[in-house]
Amino acid sequence: MSLKPKIALLSVFVSAGLLVAPAAQAAETTAATVDPRPSTAKLAFELHKLAVLSHGKIRVDQIGRSNEGRPVWAARVGHGKTRIQYVTQQHGDEPLGTPAALEFLREVGVGNSAWARKLLAKVTVDIVVRANPDGHERDWRYNYDPDATPEYGEKGKGYDINRYHDPAVAPKDNPATEAGLIQRRNAAFKPDIMVDYHMQGRYRDANGKEITASTLWPTNPGVKQSDVDFAKQIAVVVQRSIDGNGGYVSQYPGGDYQGIARNGYGLLGNGSVLIELSLIPEREQQQIQDARASMLAIARAAADGSVRTVAPADADAIPPRGPALPGTVEEAHEAA
Repeated sequence: MSLKPKIALLSVFVSAGLLVAPAAQAAETTAATVDPRPSTAKLAFELHKLAVLSHGKIRVDQIGRSNEGRPVWAARVGHGKTRIQYVTQQHGDEPLGTPAALEFLREVGVGNSAWARKLLAKVTVDIVVRANPDGHERDWRYNYDPDATPEYGEKGKGYDINRYHDPAVAPKDNPATEAGLIQRRNAAFKPDIMVDYHMQGRYRDANGKEITASTLWPTNPGVKQSDVDFAKQIAVVVQRSIDGNGGYVSQYPGGDYQGIARNGYGLLGNGSVLIELSLIPEREQQQIQDARASMLAIARAAADGSVRTVAPADADAIPPRGPALPGTVEEAHEAA
């Protein structure tokens, strides 16, 4: 069955009361195993199902298509003044931010709890959910562009999308199609906060403790200090939320190139932060929940203003990422 008839059936099922009630459905999903790598078709179906179950609170849009014609989806929830943008899976083989985004949308958009109503009155959250569907299909880092001879990417494969967010390059001139879609969405939405979800290998700290996630703020020297400080405040919220959920966050050793999303959107005045979830197969479900927890914590801290009370210097105390775990393969690509 194609996607459109499925979506139409969802509306019928909701009207007839044949789907699980929103509160029960949300509780059931939290306890269940989350699909860590939903297919392209399943992702679209789940997004539209959430839109129906939310009775319109979640708005789903196709913001464009990949080079192979697959839809790139965005979902928006809330109507508050403070604007937050999350982006997942710019690198196709780094998937876990995508199911975390679905779980976040389910938690805040489905049901009618008092805390969710209060949150969504204060913030508007826009999520580009799986920015790189072609890379996802191939389980590789890049988009798909066999004619590419990129400065960042691989000839004959495609572009590394997360090197093509230079504010000096207009979306229409961006050779990485999907990066241009993110640029357009960001420019139209004008977020206060922009958080980019990736994945990394397995690392430990100086004492041998395994790191489950890493975070970093803009490091390009052109980013205003006030915007760096705001991003550091967000990074501390990220650290506290993931550590509080049973994880362990380090600083990510990222570069200062202006085309990296963390830097590019920082140059545009966003509170711009990177989150890298570690590739820990035996902890995969918890990694998804850690990412979901960080999305929720950022939204809550932005909604009540507490993010602005965090000392930016606390970010400098986040422990540095140490060496790769013995027996694991270190990342074979440049720092994100």
